[in-house]
Amino acid sequence: MKRLAIALVIVVLAILGAIVARIVIAEVRPYKGYSGNEQFVEIPAGAGPASIGRRLVEAGVIRDTLGFRYELARTGAGRRLQAGEYRFDRPMTVKEVVSKIARGEVHLLPITFREGLTVLEMAQVFESKGFGPAAEFVAAASDPTPIRGLDSTARDLEGYLFPDTYTMARQATAAQLVTRMVAGFEHALTPKLRADAAARGLSVRELVTLASLIEKETGKAEERALVAAVYVNRLRIGMALQCDPTVIYALQRAGRYNGNLTRADLQSDSPYNTYRYPGLPPGPIAAPGRASLEAAVRPADAPYIYFVSRGDGSHAFATTLPEHNQNVFEFQIKPNRK
Repeated sequence: MKRLAIALVIVVLAILGAIVARIVIAEVRPYKGYSGNEQFVEIPAGAGPASIGRRLVEAGVIRDTLGFRYELARTGAGRRLQAGEYRFDRPMTVKEVVSKIARGEVHLLPITFREGLTVLEMAQVFESKGFGPAAEFVAAASDPTPIRGLDSTARDLEGYLFPDTYTMARQATAAQLVTRMVAGFEHALTPKLRADAAARGLSVRELVTLASLIEKETGKAEERALVAAVYVNRLRIGMALQCDPTVIYALQRAGRYNGNLTRADLQSDSPYNTYRYPGLPPGPIAAPGRASLEAAVRPADAPYIYFVSRGDGSHAFATTLPEHNQNVFEFQIKPNRK
């Protein structure tokens, strides 16, 4: 009996030793059990430690659940494990894995929308970054509900999706992204901007529409207030805005823009054609950035009512038609004669 007892003690100690060894190994030796360069593990909301441990083992991120359970018990991190998708791209110890999940270092991808994009152009960016089909983004942006409080007449979210860089999970939907972009717009439309717009007699829709024209006409920061002054002066005297980007937008909506703007296009019948219809177009033609929103409510104190491209990204501004015609000759006609 004594020998049996000793044998049992030895077996128990051996088992305990093996367990301790596995725990120690898990703590100090990084492990990688997946074959590729990276492995993604999705942890659903509400998943418990046992379920999370099994997912990590199945994915080859940890060797077994023993060391994982020990690390949770040792650190008390079981209650801090956060849901989301995690990316693993190197051998890691159990301690590192638990710490990563407890900190909520979920895998996010950046997606950038520059200023001046239309909804259709944003949809192409959405698709090109692998988030989903462009049609899904267009559908999400076709619902004006998120900005009803700001613009009750909006038929979609054109102009209200703020251009910025957003970080999203790979499984993020277009609707989730659009919601964040609308929130970005609302943040950019400060109370001061809204007050300044109201002081100028501009509704939010008119402010965003004017800002979108400014955004499309110039990419130079120093010119935005000058372009704004031209349009404000034209609106004041009842002169047609004659903004080429509005015509291009109308052609794009009709599926008839091929990259060239012709004289015939300038006569096309659309409420967005600011050559034929005076005043602002019915709504925004693109997503303006913060600087263009500010220029729309704080135009330069300048008498200009004309401007023409210099061909280098900048513009020449004029107060009278003869001055403008001279600028057109200097920067548009004369260079083409060479």
